[in-house]
Amino acid sequence: MAAATALEAVAPTGALWGLVQDFVMGQQEGPADQVAADVKSGSYTILQVVEALGSSLENPEPRTRARGVQLLSQVLLQCHSLLLEKEVVHLILFYENRLKDHHLVIPSVLQGLRALSLCVALPSGLAVSVLKAIFQEVHVQSLPQVDRHTVYSIITNFMRTREEELKGLGADFTFGFIQVMDGEKDPRNLLVAFRIVHDLISRDYSLGPFVEELFEVTSCYFPIDFTPPPNDPYGIQREDLILSLRAVLASTPRFAEFLLPLLIEKVDSELLSAKLDSLQTLNACCAVYGQKELKDFLPSLWASIRREVFQTASERVEAEGLAALNSLTACLSRSVLRADAEDLLDSFLSNILQDCRHHLCEPDMKLVWPSAKLLQAAAGASARACDHITSNVLPLLLEQFHKHSQVRKQNLLRKPWDHC
Repeated sequence: MAAATALEAVAPTGALWGLVQDFVMGQQEGPADQVAADVKSGSYTILQVVEALGSSLENPEPRTRARGVQLLSQVLLQCHSLLLEKEVVHLILFYENRLKDHHLVIPSVLQGLRALSLCVALPSGLAVSVLKAIFQEVHVQSLPQVDRHTVYSIITNFMRTREEELKGLGADFTFGFIQVMDGEKDPRNLLVAFRIVHDLISRDYSLGPFVEELFEVTSCYFPIDFTPPPNDPYGIQREDLILSLRAVLASTPRFAEFLLPLLIEKVDSELLSAKLDSLQTLNACCAVYGQKELKDFLPSLWASIRREVFQTASERVEAEGLAALNSLTACLSRSVLRADAEDLLDSFLSNILQDCRHHLCEPDMKLVWPSAKLLQAAAGASARACDHITSNVLPLLLEQFHKHSQVRKQNLLRKPWDHC
């Protein structure tokens, strides 16, 4: 009877070993779910799973090691909430060491680290240790799409749960992520990467001396040029990428010196979608910029907007140009100035008036409407702007109104200001 009891005690280990062999050597997928279910039920511990995998994990054949690590990682993805702190410590050390293994093993190693990044029992300091190991040992952009996505998921998980620890890395964390993202091309991964960059900025992670590098690694996708493939199973639309990237580019004034020249260049391009995206992005930037960021670029921005409204054949571009002008003027209007500082609003509006007011007097009336729309867009941005523009334009309009008797011209001079 005692012998039977002893056999029953070791039977689960024998059954576990059989499941491991079926998965590793038999190339069957089902045993992984069975092992995970048995761990959840208390039939085995994670330590017993590791012991049963021992020879597979140390096998000289990379494919065999890869299958061994794959089984362990799949079990951890289903059972990470059951792990004790000491188990997490040993597993982290194991997986970090395996990042130096053969490239066939790396995908399963990353899956294991993803599981461990979800652990509530993760001791302090290990999130930083894992990310340092990934940054140092893994050339992420040489991995397949799904494995790159796993790396982004690990980073996202740690940023959500271990923010203060990661901030302790300072700008090294930002630089490490730049290296991870650099060269990414898959839209599924880009959506995640853009969210990470946005969180780096909005949650006040240290960018250190890498502001321009972070801008470059994201702005290289601007404007978004993506057409979803037919029957795309992932449901990613071009607009999703546009809005996600715009949220990054417009998230901080620190990008202004790099972004504004890019926007001006793209507004002046021949591509309609680039014009629209650039004007909409400029509009978004004005919500976070001040006079300091805009100062050096105002003449070029005004020239580009004026040209689009005067010359464009697209009503959408015209509308976005007018919206951008309104936002620029509003931004300049709300900026708080020192007593000795130059008021850029007055000089900006003076340039607009200089370029538009003479068109209100032209006999052929060709540019009256575009000029009136530009003046109205600027005037509608603030009380100060409205006062500045109307005090300069209304006397001129009244003079023209009384000078010309034609009903058509009187209407043209009246209607642009109906909603001012």
